Amino acid sequence: MEEKLKNRHALAVSREYPQANFTWIISLILSLIFLGNSFSFKTGDMNMVLFAFFIAYLATSLFQFFIVWRMKRDLLGHGEIRRETRRLGYVQLISLATGNVFAAAFAFNIINKRKTPEYTFAVYMFLTQLFVIAISAMNIFKPYVTDTFPVAMAVLLGIAVFHVTVLIIVAKSVKEVEAPRSLGVVAVIVLLTAVTGNIFALLLGWSLLLKSMSNDRSRIMKWNVMWEKITRNSMAAMGMFFIILMLTISVVSRFTFDYDLAVANDYGNILQQPSLAYPFGTDNFGRDVFSRIVFGARISLIVGFASTVIPAVIGGFLGGIAGYYSTRTDNVIMRLLDILYAIPGILLAIAIIAAFGANTMNLIIALSVGSIPTYARTMRANVLMVSNYDFVDSARALGTSDMSIIFKQVVPNSMAPMIVKSTLTIGGAVIATSSLSYLGLGVEPHIPEWGNILRVGSTYLESHSYLAVFPGLAIILLVLSFNFLGDGLRDALDPRLD
Repeated sequence: MEEKLKNRHALAVSREYPQANFTWIISLILSLIFLGNSFSFKTGDMNMVLFAFFIAYLATSLFQFFIVWRMKRDLLGHGEIRRETRRLGYVQLISLATGNVFAAAFAFNIINKRKTPEYTFAVYMFLTQLFVIAISAMNIFKPYVTDTFPVAMAVLLGIAVFHVTVLIIVAKSVKEVEAPRSLGVVAVIVLLTAVTGNIFALLLGWSLLLKSMSNDRSRIMKWNVMWEKITRNSMAAMGMFFIILMLTISVVSRFTFDYDLAVANDYGNILQQPSLAYPFGTDNFGRDVFSRIVFGARISLIVGFASTVIPAVIGGFLGGIAGYYSTRTDNVIMRLLDILYAIPGILLAIAIIAAFGANTMNLIIALSVGSIPTYARTMRANVLMVSNYDFVDSARALGTSDMSIIFKQVVPNSMAPMIVKSTLTIGGAVIATSSLSYLGLGVEPHIPEWGNILRVGSTYLESHSYLAVFPGLAIILLVLSFNFLGDGLRDALDPRLD
């Protein structure tokens, strides 16, 4: 009886079993989506490519369900997942061929029993590189490619081989709180590969340097606990993967995609249906929608990040000063910000753009100004709380200057809520960017931005719905990814949640 209770507890606390269930459910939903889109009710035609994806994803779902059954049986019968079940992960890696990142991530997860943050970073670093190569490789079907395409693809493939080698090394040699000092050189090379925009490489390189060079075990344990909380949340991990994938493809596209295909009119290819040459079809000017969405990701990310960082810095500074100093200073700053807060953000943005013109810089400024009061309020609330802690009183007693206390003691200990808020509001900035561009008040109409692409596609919903569906999906996925990542960061940085 006692052994049964112990095994049931092992099932309840298992991190891998919930992820396994999540994976087969998501794969099944995706397979049904492919099935629904493989048949045209208007013409009665069957899209065999989408139907083939349905079969592949359905097979993945069924095999994943089999793994779930085996895991549950192992946990209830033995209190742990047996090696034979873990080896099924190698078979599930075949799902990489269909682009099923959920199943692939789970396969890597179950293969290795000892999952350090470095192993997780290495897995997602490799997956990101693999998907970037796959997306960039679609250009080989186009009539022409950019001159740097062959060299860029060779470099990307070389980096991918290096990444999978690092993944194997990390799986075998990195422990919970330490790593061989010889991995310091590997860490430096991994950091260099982060120039492609692959932030997972940056995280892995930093983590390897921390464990191979530092003896501060408490610092390492805090790092491990934080990332364990984030990666425990499957949706947060997938959200982070999609964001970094978009960032990486935005950087790499400069060398693998031809910008002319996204902006130059090609009247011989107007309104082409999706194909290998044009995966998302072409618009009413013959421009490749696939290339436009790829280049549009760069603008959405730049505007989203910039219009979040600027108000976070300005609002954080004003909120920190208001929360730390006297009531008079607090009242002056916050009442002025209340005036700005009383104006709806989107109306303020429209007014600024209408006055100064529609371009990327004015769009960033317009979105930033209206967000300053919310960040100031958040920082002020945290500073008011932190200012009463003993270490702040000790700094005052030692004669430390106010500015030194604010920026060395108070602000750093108030940053966690600001980081979470920033992550959550980037999604809102992406929506606002696309909305203003859709209304003709964002970036210039000829520039490939998701709102501009959606604006063109909205006029062809009945005849060529793909023109609106694909940019709409891109906006939805990016916003959801930021929201999921924000939820994961909130859980990881909130000391009240374990």
